[in-house]
Amino acid sequence: MATSAASQEMQFFSVVMRCGSLSAAARELQVSPPAVSKRLAALEARLGVTLLNRTTRRLALTPEGETYLETARRILGEIESLERELQGARSEPSGLLRVNATLGFGRMHVAPAIASFARAHPKIEVQLQLSVNPPALTEDAFDVCVRFGEPPDARVIARMLAPNRRLLCASPAYLQRRGLPRTPHDLASHDVIAIRQGNEAYGLWRLRSGRRVETVRVRGALSTNDGEIAVNWALAGHGIVLRAEWDVARYLRSGRLRQVLEAWQPPPADIYAVYPARHQATMRVRAFVDHLADTFARRSAE
Repeated sequence: MATSAASQEMQFFSVVMRCGSLSAAARELQVSPPAVSKRLAALEARLGVTLLNRTTRRLALTPEGETYLETARRILGEIESLERELQGARSEPSGLLRVNATLGFGRMHVAPAIASFARAHPKIEVQLQLSVNPPALTEDAFDVCVRFGEPPDARVIARMLAPNRRLLCASPAYLQRRGLPRTPHDLASHDVIAIRQGNEAYGLWRLRSGRRVETVRVRGALSTNDGEIAVNWALAGHGIVLRAEWDVARYLRSGRLRQVLEAWQPPPADIYAVYPARHQATMRVRAFVDHLADTFARRSAE
């Protein structure tokens, strides 16, 4: 099949899946539902696989359908980006950019970066959504997600924006009152401020020193799903908190918090920009990710 015809079939299949039903796709394509069904059957016959399992209520992708849709979206995105590049290599990025980040880090670091990005790229409309539990990376709800830790899903692209250690911290007042933990197992007798986030095991801290690894079950009277609240409780002397360096660095510099068990490192929480492979060549996505990387690199150097 000619390349142009193949891309038309990819576009057709993408429209069907975006609409969610053959009737809705028929309305968008301005053809009859039987015509959509016939075209879909012809596509499946040409490929020699079943792309969709059809029910009366919805369309369900087969494994082959998932592969075809993912690849089709990536190829169509690359074609669109290439055409834009060729039509105006010096033109400004434009369009809608949907960004997702976690609550505390999004407020403190991503939102200011978006403000400076918007000044540099006035033709881009940015929608920022902050969430406690980030959405699945495979959902088509956002163009760029800012995450801690490299995602395991190979269907997305993850670009590291900045290294980010996680540290154990407490206020000087708490440590004066309860003493300084010397080993990981000393944490069992301390008040710990727990953060419930995502699928992380609640109440278990895994610490490494060289080749030694210790897993400690901790407890405390205070827990929350908001990292900023947890840090504020630590500042108020309620216990030891495990938090990303980016969130506590200014308190460590000022002396309001003190790092404990410095020789023992929790797993890192490096900062990544994550986006679908089909957006890799999209100008607005590329410009935004580059801006985040530059912004975070400057802050890391401060």
